[in-house]
Amino acid sequence: MREPVLMPTLSDTMETGHLVEWLKQPGDAVKRGDAIAEVETDKAMMEVEAFHDGYLQGPLAAADTDIAVGTVIGYIGDSVSAETSPPKPATHSADRTPAARGVKTEIKPSPTVAEPSATASIPDPVSAPASAPVPARLVGSEGGAGKRVAASPYARGLAQELGIDLSRLSAGPDGSIHASQVVAAAVGRAVPNLHDGPGYELHPLSPMQRAIANNMTAAAAVPTFRVSARLSLAPLIALADEEGYSLTLLLARACAMAVEAHPRFNAVYTPQGLAQRQQVDVGIAVDVPKGLVTPVLRDVAGRPIEELARRWSALKRRALGKQRSQHLLPEEYRGATFYLSNLGMFGTVSRFDAVVPQGAAAILAVAAIQEGLAELTLSCDHRVVYGADAARFFETLALLLGDPKQPVLTSNHPSP
Repeated sequence: MREPVLMPTLSDTMETGHLVEWLKQPGDAVKRGDAIAEVETDKAMMEVEAFHDGYLQGPLAAADTDIAVGTVIGYIGDSVSAETSPPKPATHSADRTPAARGVKTEIKPSPTVAEPSATASIPDPVSAPASAPVPARLVGSEGGAGKRVAASPYARGLAQELGIDLSRLSAGPDGSIHASQVVAAAVGRAVPNLHDGPGYELHPLSPMQRAIANNMTAAAAVPTFRVSARLSLAPLIALADEEGYSLTLLLARACAMAVEAHPRFNAVYTPQGLAQRQQVDVGIAVDVPKGLVTPVLRDVAGRPIEELARRWSALKRRALGKQRSQHLLPEEYRGATFYLSNLGMFGTVSRFDAVVPQGAAAILAVAAIQEGLAELTLSCDHRVVYGADAARFFETLALLLGDPKQPVLTSNHPSP
């Protein structure tokens, strides 16, 4: 018996995973639940577990490469005998494109384990039974004049919904069209022609950077408006110093209470209607090397502030952790209903806008505090909330920030 090991789907936005390393080698005995490989997803480092007892068998997909979800990356069999040579990698599509005169196309990634090596490329799927799933990014789609175009299923569905002719789009570096390119075409943003400018070095995106780019491009299609208010944070700063809590945590708490007072901000648009959430889960942007993550605090308006403080400290440590066991799990950074982005620690930032993430109706951007005042900008999905809603939200938030001690430190849902 020989069971395939597939590149797992670990998040809703994941189209590929970066196979960082194999933790087991061909011929090693494995038990169900053993970690056999390490994969970097769009936001975290995860372990691929064995789903069967047996022995790891080759051919194994090459480490330090991006691989489409659902692709066979190895096998688990009843015996130690199996092919152990790695699959021959396919030539990267960038190498097949004739370079313009004077254009340098050498790939020089940053020296980090999460980045592909200079010679790494998208591997062909390893040998698999006929029933093995087709890699998501290699699925063909009809373009104009019946032309077959390689595109991910999500990209194909978006193209049909938005009326985009896939045959008119340029494929990505892997030879396939992805959702971000479809959305970019829909909003009129063409991929730059690098051959028109000076020489360049191509630094491949990490899974996190690719996910951020795809999410932000998709968010650009959301009708968004922004409302700003200049509010005093001096009482909240004093409370944070007095009680020893993070100012960002107290801001998240105040926002959650304002959202509870205006529940439309806790809804999200779907084609079937507005989905009204039952508790306020706040995603807080955290700056990490080469990207950002948004750890999510659950039930921020309802849980005791002491519990939230402990949880927030743990989430921050995991977000910034460098060891495999310290990285955030998908359930720790997905599913927020409201978002907060605080750049107040940068004294030169007087005002900024934040992009509304998918799955939420609003995000609050907090700029630097000057003489106790800060510019707060609320970006809103206009399909869910309207200008007057945002104005009322700010009125409630201003009251909470003006005298925060009792409302911010007290749970909205006290234990019976």
